[in-house]
Amino acid sequence: MSNELVWPADLGPVVCVVGARPNFMKMAPILRAFGGHRPAVPTLLVHTGQHYDNDMNDRLFVDLRLPHPDVNLEVGSGTHAVQTAEVMRRFEPVVDAHRPSCVLVVGDVNSTLACTLVCAKKGVPVVHVEAGLRSYDRAMPEEINRLLTDQIADRLYTTERSAHTNLAREGVAEERVRFVGNVMIDSLLSNREFAHSPAKSLQMAGIDPAVVDDPLGYGVVTLHRPSNVDRAQTLAPLLTVLREVADRLPLIFALHPRTRANIERFGLLELLAGSRIVLLPPQGYLEMLGLLAGARLVLSDSGGLQEETTALGVPCLTIRDNTERPITVEQGTNTMVGCDPQAIRKGVDEILGGTGKSGRIPELWDGYAAPRIAEDLCQWLLARHAQCQTPD
Repeated sequence: MSNELVWPADLGPVVCVVGARPNFMKMAPILRAFGGHRPAVPTLLVHTGQHYDNDMNDRLFVDLRLPHPDVNLEVGSGTHAVQTAEVMRRFEPVVDAHRPSCVLVVGDVNSTLACTLVCAKKGVPVVHVEAGLRSYDRAMPEEINRLLTDQIADRLYTTERSAHTNLAREGVAEERVRFVGNVMIDSLLSNREFAHSPAKSLQMAGIDPAVVDDPLGYGVVTLHRPSNVDRAQTLAPLLTVLREVADRLPLIFALHPRTRANIERFGLLELLAGSRIVLLPPQGYLEMLGLLAGARLVLSDSGGLQEETTALGVPCLTIRDNTERPITVEQGTNTMVGCDPQAIRKGVDEILGGTGKSGRIPELWDGYAAPRIAEDLCQWLLARHAQCQTPD
């Protein structure tokens, strides 16, 4: 007779929520860890549809070896209020139908907060992966999502120890928090061998790879935050300084749809014409991973790229005034330059001059964050279940 633990028949699945592109990279290793745990943790994958580019969704699921979602709420775009409300409206019946043991949310997108609020009203435990990160900029919708989700969540998993200080300051009980490492790095390490070469990605876009063949290498650019791309007064100087950087080494600019639309709307395409800036459409995960791994430097306003470049040892200039991932600056390869052209020029000078940051890999960014989550969450849920079965 086997002594292997089994998941109780009357204990519901863990409902795992994804809503936008960064969530997919975080959820893929978690689902694999749940499936490989003993006992296996039953899951239900819910895609809210907050990120609504079907072609990109399909490519990301394939690249990350993610199962297709069990439920797709197909929410689509809208204002922050409309999108959050619509996710709540469509997610509540899922909770009612499947009676989950808990709902696991990742990151800081609108879907993260919306599903957390539903659970708070229904008395369903919430688990937050990537808890405790703070930019201290409440003008960022993501910061509000982080703050409120962490106040409600019952189990909080952190990527860096500074997150524990933030949570303690906000009154979150220490016993609710566990330091497990970074699941984004789990995805990066498990997929690096499958990453597409830069030449292949360029060829797939119909571009001759020779255009970025330079003794200095090439840089990668992404811009998508409203603060950088929604006003011509900010976007034009950024494109101008990128053109200057491209005079020194070619740049591969993966254009977010929002950014492309604003460049065209503001009549700024001429700033890029004739430069060594190669414009690409949004890239799949494996394409982007290959581009990052081979880059001499990265210029971006992305949160995830701060972490990925640190893990890859690639210098990153973050075009923001603050970061919710301070460990990438303190220990990694990340430097904050805001949207100041002079700071960007100085950062590029240092990197190309050999005095840029080399950084180191932060604690527990080792590819095993997801198994640590699976082990802790399983024990926690089984203990809660056993306690509920104990007669008063």
